[in-house]
Amino acid sequence: MNRSLPKALLCWSSGKDSAWTLHVLRRRLDVEVVGLLTTINTEYERVAMHAVRVALLEAQAEAAGLPLWRAPIPNPCSNQEYESAMGEAVRKALAAGITIMAFGDLFLEDVRRYREAQLAGTGLTPIFPIWGLPTDALARDMVAAGLRARLTCVDPKQLPASFAGRDFDSALLADLPVGVDPCGERGEFHTFAYAGPMFRHPVPIQTGEIVTRDGFVFADLM
Repeated sequence: MNRSLPKALLCWSSGKDSAWTLHVLRRRLDVEVVGLLTTINTEYERVAMHAVRVALLEAQAEAAGLPLWRAPIPNPCSNQEYESAMGEAVRKALAAGITIMAFGDLFLEDVRRYREAQLAGTGLTPIFPIWGLPTDALARDMVAAGLRARLTCVDPKQLPASFAGRDFDSALLADLPVGVDPCGERGEFHTFAYAGPMFRHPVPIQTGEIVTRDGFVFADLM
C-alpha cells in the first residue's frame, strides 16, 4: 500500500465499465483504489440494476484484491433513500481518509452532473477516468485486453432479449443493432465482469434462468 497517494473509492456496478475504470486507475499510478462501493438491493440481495447475486459480487471483489463497501437500498428505492445510502457511504469514506470517489461513466452529461452535485462540499472529489472515450474503440480495447463480461440485463425496448446471457466479446459487438451503444451506456444492457487484467484470477460463473421482470430481461448468473 502506497501511503503517499490519495485514496479513492470506486463506485462498482460489477460491470465491465467499473472493471475497466479500476484497470485504468491502477495503470495511472496517481491514486490508490482502496475499496469498491456497490449499491445492494436489500429485497433481492443483488446488485441494483445489474441483478448480480451478492455472493458473486463478493467473489469479484476478492479477485480484484479489494474490500467491498456495501450501500444497502430498498426496493423500490426513492431518490431520497438512494441519496441517504450514498451519504452514509461518503461519511464512512471520509472517516477512512478517502478523498476521491471514482466513477465509470462514459458520456451521459446528466449523470455526471448529478454525481458532481451530490459530492459537492462533502470533501470527496469525483473523478471520471474513462469519460469521453469513444465507446466503439473502448469496447474493442476491453475485449482485446482480455476483459471478459457477460450480459446480465437487457432492455428489450433497445436490444433483442436474446442478447441476455451472452458474453461481451467481438462476436457480440459485431451483432449489435445499429444505434446501440457498444458499451451499453444508454442502458441497452448491463454486464458482470468475470475476468481480465484487473482481477488476480477469473470469477467462475454459470448462466442460469433467463427471466423477464419489470420490463427488463435478466440472465441469472450463479
